[in-house]
Amino acid sequence: MVCITSPLDSAIPLGSNIVWIANVDSFATNNTDMPSEQKQSTLLNVALWTAQVVLAVSLIWAATMKLFRPADQLATMWPWTAEHTDLVKLTGVLDLLSGIGLVLPTLLHIQPQLTRYAAYGTVALMAAASLFHLTRGETSQIGVNIFFALLAIFIVWGR
Repeated sequence: MVCITSPLDSAIPLGSNIVWIANVDSFATNNTDMPSEQKQSTLLNVALWTAQVVLAVSLIWAATMKLFRPADQLATMWPWTAEHTDLVKLTGVLDLLSGIGLVLPTLLHIQPQLTRYAAYGTVALMAAASLFHLTRGETSQIGVNIFFALLAIFIVWGR
C-alpha cells in the first residue's frame, strides 16, 4: 500500500474513500512556527488596538461626563468646568468624535485612514488641554493629557 504524507501530518492511503484528513491541531496558530516579522506585526496590531480602545473608552467616558452631567457635579470633579460651560460642551463633542473616530473606521474597514486623522485630532486636543491647564497654573492636571497624547501619537505612527 502506498501512502501520501501531507504537510499537515496526515497520511492518506491511495485508493481509499477518504478525500482528505487534516490534523486539526496543525490549523491552530502556533507562534513558534510564525516568522518573526509576522509575530511583530501581530504584536503591533494587538498593541495598536489596545491603545485605540483604551483611548476611545476614556474619551467617550469624558464626553458623556461633560455632555450629560449637571454643571455643579462636574465642577466638583473638574473645577475649571464651572467657569467655562461652553468650552465643556465643545470639548465633550470633540472627545466623543475622537473616541468614535479612533475605533470605528478601522473596525468596520470603512475609510480606515480616518482613524489616523482622529488620532491627529486627539493629539491637538490634548496639546490644547495641556496648554489650557498650564495657563491656569494646573500643572498637576496635564499628566493624563500627555499620556493620551502619547497614545494618540503611537496610533498615528502605527496606523
